[in-house]
Amino acid sequence: MKHIVVLTGAGISAESGLKTFRDANGLWEGHDVMEVASPEGWNKNRALVLDFYSQRRKQLKEVSPNPAHEALVKLEEQFKVDIITQNVDDLHERAGSSSVIHLHGELLKARSTVDENLVLDWKEDINEGDLCAKNSQLRPHIVWFGEMVPLLDTAAALTAKADYILIVGTSMQVYPAAGLINYAKPDAEVFFIDPKPNIRSQANLKVYAEKASTGVPTVVAQLLNN
Repeated sequence: MKHIVVLTGAGISAESGLKTFRDANGLWEGHDVMEVASPEGWNKNRALVLDFYSQRRKQLKEVSPNPAHEALVKLEEQFKVDIITQNVDDLHERAGSSSVIHLHGELLKARSTVDENLVLDWKEDINEGDLCAKNSQLRPHIVWFGEMVPLLDTAAALTAKADYILIVGTSMQVYPAAGLINYAKPDAEVFFIDPKPNIRSQANLKVYAEKASTGVPTVVAQLLNN
């Protein structure tokens, strides 16, 4: 069975109504990202950080997977599919994808502040005083600026085995995630779906200047009909 790796970013979730990571002036929902997405921000104002993610969690519960998420599930009929996402939402899982790796963590999980391997499913607000089994405050299970990306090696190994790679909703300009494409096999076929692509089609690279909700179903249909 042929293997497909799908690399997704904020663009695929934006079509479901989730705001992208930050806007043009570097703010995220009116906050400097370092205030709400860094260890320094956490240490400075824990209440602000917890409230920020509570609002993100609330927004996530109000949206649904879109046709791009749903189309990717169909690939599992004929291919081994691994989705590697920079997104912290659960829209891929809700659509029905069975193998999803979250490089930057998951909004609906919490983790210990003393043991990063102690991770809990946590769909409600995280409050001050919510403790892990080691009696330490819980924090959002999000990879913040300045922190290591624990699943990067796993993602690289999967990318290195893929026969096909789909890049959706991400410009692949932000590292370390952007470096994953460097692990692709020389003969892997790459499909890049972006409404404003910054590259052109060439030998093993096909560029689709479309938004995710139309481009992904197009590519999925082509792969299934091949």
